[in-house]
Amino acid sequence: MNLTSSNVLVDRLSGERSTARDLLWIVFFSLLSGLLAQIEIRLPFTPVPLTGQTFAVLLSGAVLGCRRGFLSQVAYLAEGLAGLPVFAGGSAGVAALLGPTGGYLWSFPLAAALLGWLVERGASRASWKLAGALILADSLILLVGASWLHGLFRFPYPQALLLGLYPFLIGDIVKVVLVGLSLPLALKRLPPSY
Repeated sequence: MNLTSSNVLVDRLSGERSTARDLLWIVFFSLLSGLLAQIEIRLPFTPVPLTGQTFAVLLSGAVLGCRRGFLSQVAYLAEGLAGLPVFAGGSAGVAALLGPTGGYLWSFPLAAALLGWLVERGASRASWKLAGALILADSLILLVGASWLHGLFRFPYPQALLLGLYPFLIGDIVKVVLVGLSLPLALKRLPPSY
């Protein structure tokens, strides 16, 4: 890891770090996750909708780094648990966290932290490295979500993959490409932070 220049976009944008600035970024990305969760497409054969929220999860890890990305998604879950309509379709509460989408939701902080950790170690410096990190983080979300359907709802594993993984692959590839191409370009345009 290059200790003289941050690999994390918000550090390059913001300059000197402060707790207040970190909190603003965390809250912003938690709200972005809630906003993008409202972009949803319901498929008739699966209880899990296609949404934009995984884009926000990947973006939070890629832009904020490990700790702040993790905290942004914990804040997102806390907002939904508190009753704010931030989950897919404006849902909220414990039922959403324990329902068919629960596995995906619970994996969001871990996926953001994993991606952020990889970004902090230089994955954001090249599109191909970032693509690998994004695929790893996105795979974590999809596999935890499908495993949740298998374990909690007793879908046989092939059916859990059919309901909880395969329908999301094309959309997730688009999300990975969007973040994977844009972040390295943004970092190259910004001066290094020391």
